[in-house]
Formats: sequence, structure tokens, C-alpha cells
Amino acid sequence: MTLSITSSAFKNGSTIPAVYTCKGDDTSPALSWNDPPSNTKSFALIMDDPDAPGGIWVHWVIYNIPASARGLQAAAPTKAQLADGSLNGVNSGGKLGYGGPCPPSGTHHYFFKLYALDAILNLSSGANKQQVLSAMQNHILAQGELMGTVSK
Repeated sequence: MTLSITSSAFKNGSTIPAVYTCKGDDTSPALSWNDPPSNTKSFALIMDDPDAPGGIWVHWVIYNIPASARGLQAAAPTKAQLADGSLNGVNSGGKLGYGGPCPPSGTHHYFFKLYALDAILNLSSGANKQQVLSAMQNHILAQGELMGTVSK
């Protein structure tokens, strides 16, 4: 099954507004998604940039988002645990939560990948992308993707 993930801030394939980048407020855009499979226990979201010069740069890892959620608010907190129980992981900058696009040159593509899971991940806050992907193995019920670009 495919999840439809959208943002009120930008359309799939278009430019992410500067306010959500290192040139602006460096806060996350609002995201929303459709109803997942009925046996969904949680969601995970990973945002990364495959165009980074040193390899994939991870901008955001957030997991154990409640199954009842149908989105994330703009400027999501970057603390370890959100009020709803969601946990922030660590990004490639070594910080918890969202770290906005900041391409050194050219146009970069930023992928927001959403996963509906049949489990709550047995991870503490601060897990990295690989740890979350490993914990999600055999638990993905549906997934969706939203892509935006930012140019230097």
C-alpha cells in the first residue's frame, strides 16, 4: 500500500521555501498523510538528501509517531520526545530532530519518506537512520514519499 504524504508548504517536486532551510528559520514544514492500513501501530519519517557531496545526508529522523497521527506540525520540536510520544532521532549534523536543507552548491533533492509500521520501535530517542531502518525491517505496512528541491 502507498501512503500519500503532502505538505502545505510545497508541492511534490517543487522548491522547499527558504524559511525551512538554513537560510531561513531552519524549522520543519508541516506534513500530512492519508489513512494508513488498519493494523498500523506507529509511523516513522526519514528525510535525506542523496545529492550531498559526501554521500547521503540525513536531515531528519522521527519515529514512534502515534498511529492516530495524520501529520506533523510545522516547526516540530527538536527535543528528544514530543508531547505525543514521537521520538526524534539524530541527523547527520549530530543533532536531534530536523536540520533543514543547506546545499553547498547546485540543486539538491530532499526526500521525506514516511513509513506505516505494525510495531512501535524498541529504540530510545537519538537513534540514527540505520538503526531505525534496521528496527523497521519486516514491520513496514505502507510507505510514501514527498520530494522537494533547494538550490544554492
